[in-house]
Amino acid sequence: MPVNRQWILRKRPVGDIAPGDLEFAETAIRPLEAGEVLIRNLYLSLDPTNRIWMSDQDQYLPPVELGQVMRGGTIGVVEASRSQRFPEGTIVNAGLSGWQAYTVGHEGMLNAVPALPGVPLTAYMSVLGATGLTAWFGMTDIGRPQPGETVVVSAAAGAVGSVAGQIAKLRGARVIGIAGGPKKCAWLTDELGFDGAIDYKTEDVGAALDRLCPNGIDVNFENVGGAIMDAVVGRMNNFGRMPLCGMISGYNAEGAAGGPSDFGRVLMHRLLIKGFIVIDYLPRAAEAFAELAPLVLEGKLKWKAHVVDGLENAADAVQRLFTGDHDGKLLVRVSPEP
Repeated sequence: MPVNRQWILRKRPVGDIAPGDLEFAETAIRPLEAGEVLIRNLYLSLDPTNRIWMSDQDQYLPPVELGQVMRGGTIGVVEASRSQRFPEGTIVNAGLSGWQAYTVGHEGMLNAVPALPGVPLTAYMSVLGATGLTAWFGMTDIGRPQPGETVVVSAAAGAVGSVAGQIAKLRGARVIGIAGGPKKCAWLTDELGFDGAIDYKTEDVGAALDRLCPNGIDVNFENVGGAIMDAVVGRMNNFGRMPLCGMISGYNAEGAAGGPSDFGRVLMHRLLIKGFIVIDYLPRAAEAFAELAPLVLEGKLKWKAHVVDGLENAADAVQRLFTGDHDGKLLVRVSPEP
């Protein structure tokens, strides 16, 4: 058996993730038991929720325990097998197998990655993976945009936001994206077809929303929280819907996350605010895939993957999520594709 390389959570971060919170270590891999496979991980997904899992705050999954492998989603190739379902060479989604080079997985917890012509493996970690499912269910199940309605997406150039906005456009809505920097804003309007984009780094978000959404806002696909969320909620129309996907602006802060400062508006305008986590929708994943896969194959749904080489760089790379120094889905290439 090869030697495994793993990122171990040693300390719970206080504020930003700091050196010493995670340790890069080598460990032995145990022999396989019946029904198990050894997976060489190819790609590791880096997501804002990684920071939540490192903490001991109230969350939707148990916190990663100190001394354990950092949790994270991967896809990989089967290198040794004691499973009839997954022979050597099979590309599999190993779920939340962790920040490590190899995974020992049981066949009951694995899914084979489908092979679609011309679709790279990185798509199954982004638009055809949890990212796409998050965007699709948040927008279609909670946001429910109607033709002619105005939809605002924060962190719109990110992995989830960019797909969510395109889904709203495909349903006939006007879509305004909020992103950081002129290049990201230009990508939204010039390539993804958004009707407008706001650079929160250089513009007054509230004033820009007044200009671009003169008739108010019907759907707010919320990824950021904080002042940007306040600006959008303060301009939402009666019976507006807010899929609450994330609040990344506060993930490195201590204490409880703040809600809309004018919470009375939720009552007076009968707004629906619903938090959701993609794992709630996994039993319905086929519904999303049935729409997303043809759109990807036909070139009607675009995405970006920002790939950082080397598992040893994962702890530094995850910081890019909070600085905005990445384009689209942030991944680590753990090892070469077969």
